[in-house]
Amino acid sequence: MLKAIALDDEPLALEVLQSFCNQMEEISLEKTFTKSEDAFKYLKKYPLDLLFLDINMPSISGIDFYKKLPHKTMVIFTTAYSEYAVEGFNLSATDYILKPFTFSRFQQAVEKAHSQWKLQNQNPEQLYLFIRADYSLIKILFSDILFIEGLDDYLKIHIRNQKTVVARMTLKVILEKLPSPEFVRVHRSFIVPISKIDKVRNKIIYINDEEIPVSASYEAAFFAMLNKE
Repeated sequence: MLKAIALDDEPLALEVLQSFCNQMEEISLEKTFTKSEDAFKYLKKYPLDLLFLDINMPSISGIDFYKKLPHKTMVIFTTAYSEYAVEGFNLSATDYILKPFTFSRFQQAVEKAHSQWKLQNQNPEQLYLFIRADYSLIKILFSDILFIEGLDDYLKIHIRNQKTVVARMTLKVILEKLPSPEFVRVHRSFIVPISKIDKVRNKIIYINDEEIPVSASYEAAFFAMLNKE
């Protein structure tokens, strides 16, 4: 899970960010700040994964604040002024979202950051995971997974040419163990590997003979990812 903070001189903007973060499993907004000096002190003491950063602030611009950071942190710039976009991306910003932004646009930005974070932290040589099921540890190759279905606190891992594995685990936990951006959540109950998708029609994913729905809350990030392929 991404650990993040937010800096914005407008309390209402911070309330929106907090509300949106509370609706996503991929991120934990640890603290919010209206004063840049307080945020800077916190970041020096507690290195984090992601920073939501307003650009147009009275004491210091978000651009200058980010340049001062003592260590590399992913940043999503938030501002009402589109003219800052080019400079933001020149700093290798993860994303840049214009106020007022929708939850869908916010989700897309966080999914992008989460994929980037997993890519930076995963072991590129690991091609499998072990799942505890049926009183055993079962080795499952990532390349054999067709899709994963969530049922409350249980998972059904559908595997090519093998018996489905049922394990006591949540989708949120297993998603952290899967390589990104190959595996993507498309519904509160489903994770799919991009390479196994046969086709997508009317917000339905077809994998072999299975039909998997794409829910509204994951739709924007999923189709944005497909368009990059």
